Amino acid sequence: MTEVVDYRQLNGIALAYMGDASYEVYIRRHLLSKGITKPTRLQHQATHFVSAKAQAGLIEAMLAQNMLNEAELSFYKRGRNANSHTHAKNTSVTTYRISTGFEALMGYLALSDQQERLDELAAWCIAQVEEGKINEQIK
Repeated sequence: MTEVVDYRQLNGIALAYMGDASYEVYIRRHLLSKGITKPTRLQHQATHFVSAKAQAGLIEAMLAQNMLNEAELSFYKRGRNANSHTHAKNTSVTTYRISTGFEALMGYLALSDQQERLDELAAWCIAQVEEGKINEQIK
């Protein structure tokens, strides 16, 4: 039996942890389906999709295209504004915070059982990164 988690009570960082894991499953499944099975190459390719810069670029593109509804935007902001105790390693604090918002959005969708919407956004994100469109969005 799966325990139900009340996503409305979780803080932005907890949502981001869940969203990070959920999104990474999509990425790894996608890469495996393309025949990328060697662990080192799989890891290297996956980091291209899940880096803070890529995630920040993706959410900025979503916002520019008005792709998010009010609830999704609210959970993105909850993650973006959360007080993380970890530090940005390879990017600016602003980019890191924006990417945390992206992860919180994904966590919200996963925990609220909005599988179709999560599938839709993950597919869109994968296409954006693969087509090289997101590099223009990354700061």
